[in-house]
Amino acid sequence: MAPQSLQSPAPQPSDLPEDMRALDAAASYLDDHDRSQLHKAWRIGAAAHAGQTRKSGEPYITHPVAVARVLAELGLDAETLIAAILHDTIEDTPLDRDDLAAQFGETVAELVEGVTKLDKLKFRDRQEAAAESFRKMMLAMSRDLRVILIKLADRLHNMRTLGSQSREARERIARETLEVYAPIAQRLGMNLVKAELQDLAFKALHPWRYAALEKRIRQQPAVRREAVIQVEAQLAQRLTKEGLKHRLVSRVKSPWSIYTKMRAERKSLEQVMDVFGFRVIVDTVPDCYHALGVAHATFKPLDGRFRDFIAIPKANGYQSLHTVLFGPYGAPIEVQIRTQDMDLVAERGIAAHWTYKQGGDSSSALNRANAWIAGVVESQKATGNSLEFLENVKVELYPDEVYVFTPKGRILALPRSATALDFAYAVHTDVGNNAVTARVDGRLVPLRTRLTSGQTVEIVTAKSAAPQPQWLDYVTTGKARAAIRQRLKQVGHEEAVQLGHRMLEAALERLDSSIERLPAAQLKRYLSDHRYPRLESLLEDIALGNRIPSQVAQHLSTTPDRDGHDTHAVRARDRILVSGNEGGVISFAQCCMPIPYDSIMGYHTTGKGIAVHRSDCRNVSEYRRSPERCVEMGWDPNVTGDYLVGIRVEADNRPGVLAQMASAIAEAASNIDRVDYLDRDNSVATVRFYIEVHTMDHLEEVRRRLRRVAAVHNVERI
Repeated sequence: MAPQSLQSPAPQPSDLPEDMRALDAAASYLDDHDRSQLHKAWRIGAAAHAGQTRKSGEPYITHPVAVARVLAELGLDAETLIAAILHDTIEDTPLDRDDLAAQFGETVAELVEGVTKLDKLKFRDRQEAAAESFRKMMLAMSRDLRVILIKLADRLHNMRTLGSQSREARERIARETLEVYAPIAQRLGMNLVKAELQDLAFKALHPWRYAALEKRIRQQPAVRREAVIQVEAQLAQRLTKEGLKHRLVSRVKSPWSIYTKMRAERKSLEQVMDVFGFRVIVDTVPDCYHALGVAHATFKPLDGRFRDFIAIPKANGYQSLHTVLFGPYGAPIEVQIRTQDMDLVAERGIAAHWTYKQGGDSSSALNRANAWIAGVVESQKATGNSLEFLENVKVELYPDEVYVFTPKGRILALPRSATALDFAYAVHTDVGNNAVTARVDGRLVPLRTRLTSGQTVEIVTAKSAAPQPQWLDYVTTGKARAAIRQRLKQVGHEEAVQLGHRMLEAALERLDSSIERLPAAQLKRYLSDHRYPRLESLLEDIALGNRIPSQVAQHLSTTPDRDGHDTHAVRARDRILVSGNEGGVISFAQCCMPIPYDSIMGYHTTGKGIAVHRSDCRNVSEYRRSPERCVEMGWDPNVTGDYLVGIRVEADNRPGVLAQMASAIAEAASNIDRVDYLDRDNSVATVRFYIEVHTMDHLEEVRRRLRRVAAVHNVERI
C-alpha cells in the first residue's frame, strides 16, 4: 500500500511555493491534466524529502523542482518533468519503484530508476574506471534518452549552486562537468545547456580568469559598439531590400569560448574579442541561401570560411550556414543563417523533439541521437575493453584531409573543406579554368560543393568558361587560388586594352586619323622606340595612365622629327564616355563621389588609370595645372552600375531610428556601404550614410524616402 502522503489532495496553484510557481509558469505549455500530475509529483516529492536539506540549508525539494524547471524551459514532456521532480526519491527516501509506477505509470518509474542507477556511477580519476563509467552511461542513454536529459539538468542546477561546496569538491565537479557532461550535451545538440555548463565549470576552476573575461565582455568599448551598430544596420537594410522576413541578433561570446580560443589559437584577448557575431533567422531553407547571398554581397567573405551544415548537418542534427565576412573595420564578422526550426534544434538539440507540435522533419535531431547511441552500443560489443571503447567513441568524425577519386580511380588528397573546384585545379590548371560544374558520385553539383572522403568526382568543362572573382571565396588550396588570380589578372589586362583602344581612337579621331589608318611601319617604329612588344601593351599603358593618349596620337599621326617637336602644340580633346563596364581602369574619386549624370572630368594617374571627378570638385583646379593628364569625360546614355555617394541625415537621437532609416534606404532599392555618426547629443543625431545609387534620380528617390521617416529632420548630399 502506498504511503499516506501519496493520497492527500493536490494544492491549488495559489498555494504553491515560489519555486513551484516558477516551474508551473515554465510548464504552461502542458494541458490541465499534465499540470495537475506535475503538482501531484511535487506534493509527493516534498513529503518524501521532508526534513532533508541541501548543503546551502535550503529544503532538498527545491533542487528537483529546479531540475524540472530547467527541462520545462526546454519544452520537455510531462513524464520527464514528473520524473525530474522525483529523480532522487528511490535512492534517498522510503518511496520505491512500485510506488511511483502505481501513481504515475511505468514510464515515469523507469526514468527515475534509470537516473538513480546513473547517479550511482562515480567518476574517478583512474582512467579505466572513468572509461567503464562512460560505457555504462552510454548504455543507460540507449534505453531512454530522457534519462540523460534529466541527468544533464540535474548537473546544470548543481553547477548553478556550486558555491556551497568545498573548494576541492567544486574543482572535482567542475572537471567532471567539462570532461563528461558538457561533451554529451554538445553531442546531443543541446548548445544552451552545454555553453552554461562550460562557463560555470570555468568559473569554478578559474574564478579570477572568468571574472576578468566576463567584465571585458560586459564593458565593451564604445568603438566596438559603434561597429556592431554599423554592421547590423547594413545587414538589416540589405535583407529588407531583398524582401526577406528575418530576425537579426548579435551574438555575445561566452567567457569559456573566449578562453579556449585564446589557448587553442594562441591569440590575445583583443584579437579574440575583435570578432563580430550575428545570427540571421529566416523562414525557409531557400531563404537561408538567399540571406547568405545578401550577406556576401554586403561584406566580402573570407577565404575558406564558409560551411554548409544545412546540406550536410552535423552528427548531432545541427543545421545552419556559417560564413565569415570581412567587416568595415577589418574585423571578421561571423554569421550564422538558419530557419526558426533549425534555431530551435541548434539551441535545444534532441530536447527540441518534444517541443514540436506538428510532424515533418521535427524528429531529425532525436533520430540522429538515437542512431549515434545505437552505433556506440553496437561498437562496444566489438571492443576488447572499456578503454578501447572510449577511444573509439572519441575518434574525430572528420579527418584533416579528404581522399577523393577521379573517374579513372586515381586518389587525390585535398585539405579538409576542399571543394569540387579545388579538385578541378588539382587535376590540371586548364581543367580548373574551364570548369562549369561537377559530378560527385554521378550527381551534378555546383563547383563550390565541399567534398568528403570516398567520393568520386568528375569535372564538366567548356572552352568558353572562365574563372570568376567569386571563385576565390570557396577554394582552399594554394594552387587553385594562384591559378584563379592569374587568370583574373589576364581578364583585367583585356579590360585595360579595350579602354586604351577607345582612348587612343578618340585622340586620333580629333587628328583625322585612326588606328586602322596608321602606317604599319610607323606604328611598328613607335612600339620599338618605346619598347612595347605589341600594340596591346601600349593600349594597356594608356588606360593605366602611363601614356597620355593625346601625345601618343600626335606621335603616331605625324612623321617623327629627329630634332624633336612640341608634343603639346596640338592637344586632342578626346571625350571618354563612362558606361560602367570599364572595370578597374576607371575609378571614381572619393573626394567628390560623382554619379550619373553629374558634370565630370577625368585625371590620368600613372599606373592607376583614370580617376573621375565632378567638375566642381575642390581638387579639379589643382589637376588643371597638368592639362596633358586631364581627360574630357561624359556619361554613356546607357550607363549601368552602382555608384557610391554620401548623404548627411539629421534625425531624432532615439533607439530604432537608425533601423528605420536603413529600411527606408533599402526600400528605395539602394545599398548602404557604411555609416558614420558625425555628431550626437541628447536630442539630435547627425548620421552620414554612404550609399550606392544608379543615377541622380535614384539619389533623389532615396532622399524622398528618408524624408518620409517621421524622426528625420533633414537630408542632403555631401
